[in-house]
Amino acid sequence: MELTGNLIIGSEMQQGGGTRFHAADPAGDRPLAPDFYDAAPAQIDRACQLAEQAFDVYRALPLTLRADFLTRIGDNIQALGDALIARAVQETGLPRGRIEGERARTLGQLALFAEVVRRGEFLQVIIEQALPARKPLPRPDLRQRHIALGPVAVFGASNFPLAFSVAGGDSASALAAGCPIVVKAHPAHPGTSELVGRAIQQAAEQLRLPPGVFSLLHGAEHSVGERLVAHPLIQAVGFTGSRAGGLALVAQARQRAVPIPVYAEMSSVNPQILLPAALAHRGAAIAGGYVESLTLGAGQFCTCPGLVLAIDGEPLRHFCRQVTLALREKPAATMLTGAIWRAWRENTAALGAAGGVGRLAAGQPARAPNQAQAAVLVTDAGDFLAQPSLSQEVFGPTSLVVRCRDNRQLLAVVQALEGQLTVSLHLDDADHDDARALLPTLERRAGRLLVNGFPTGVDVGYAMVHGGPFPATSDARTTSVGAGAISRFLRPVCYQDFPAALLPPELRPHGAAPV
Repeated sequence: MELTGNLIIGSEMQQGGGTRFHAADPAGDRPLAPDFYDAAPAQIDRACQLAEQAFDVYRALPLTLRADFLTRIGDNIQALGDALIARAVQETGLPRGRIEGERARTLGQLALFAEVVRRGEFLQVIIEQALPARKPLPRPDLRQRHIALGPVAVFGASNFPLAFSVAGGDSASALAAGCPIVVKAHPAHPGTSELVGRAIQQAAEQLRLPPGVFSLLHGAEHSVGERLVAHPLIQAVGFTGSRAGGLALVAQARQRAVPIPVYAEMSSVNPQILLPAALAHRGAAIAGGYVESLTLGAGQFCTCPGLVLAIDGEPLRHFCRQVTLALREKPAATMLTGAIWRAWRENTAALGAAGGVGRLAAGQPARAPNQAQAAVLVTDAGDFLAQPSLSQEVFGPTSLVVRCRDNRQLLAVVQALEGQLTVSLHLDDADHDDARALLPTLERRAGRLLVNGFPTGVDVGYAMVHGGPFPATSDARTTSVGAGAISRFLRPVCYQDFPAALLPPELRPHGAAPV
């Protein structure tokens, strides 16, 4: 499939009316054809208008047809074959195996939400029949279901060109809820985005859905995303990216005449807490797993383990020696874009220059453009507590080991942490009392707690929570991965004393039918 560089606005392909830009190959540090163009204001408005026109039709379709749409999107993405994989590798510098795995994850998410829709439980039907004889007051007939919010703006993520982008988790969950989507493609991988966008457009056409159920906008300028969030027909936003970017969208959404929710996944250092018995008995194994997790995908995961907490002593020193040995074998890796590489380099240097912070270990030096040399730094808990900046995320393969004097100081460090996507406890049976003392605080700090595992694998299922208190996300009550993600784009409606013929099908008494 030949790339056009066009926007997708409903059933039409159009050249953007704004600034020209192009994708780049970060591994070769060279531009990639074709040219792309930012969406013009009128094109953004047209996409939103089409989404609004499609909304009531789309949300009223049979659930089986909505599920079939998600399934068909997956089939069409699979049918893109090697063209999709090759372009994503070019635009991101990620290895082929990673992109193939991400495609499988994307298909799995679509299949999961198709199943969620078919089951219908997301409607959360509640029926309280009338009690006319109830004293002191009768109870009316009350029936509740959840309905879709309306058109949703989705922002593609830089670090997941498939699984958190055009057909990723935000898009799949919004479409499953019954919301048309207007996707703002990430400018780092516009070609990959166009290919996936055309697969979604084709699925809508194959099932004869209203064309406004999906549109794809390009935009290297921030103004495209800002206009999209400000558009009065957009009713919610899904975003995965930096803290600065997420907070900017949240602020803009609050300034609207009618504020809307922004579900932003933003920043996390995913602390690894090494409890004494586990550290003494399995320090080398934990060190090996930690280095693998830190360097996976050049550390460009929102669940990268950017912080290690442990009580100082010989077991921790042994762990640090093993980290040094393992990390020096790791080659430098290409980062997603030149801008991300430059930010990683600057932030790593700033972290290393902070008071009381020293260099513990490093990977192999860079040998090509935009490559990151993994780094592990070390500090004491006192210095960590005195400098809040040390707890902030460095996006990429950089991590900080914090040496604590005792359990009391370890707890103080945990209590000082910002909100996190994940926290891992590495423990043996003898550590249970220490873990039990930490758990109340950890439950308040993170959306997912792990034991003896590293967080860089996020399973897509019904129990998964990929969220957490600020600044991990803008709303700690939600998840962006797993079946629960659909709830972000729904709201409850109560129907009081409705005739059966006027009720939605799922709320009617058995056998009742509209007239």
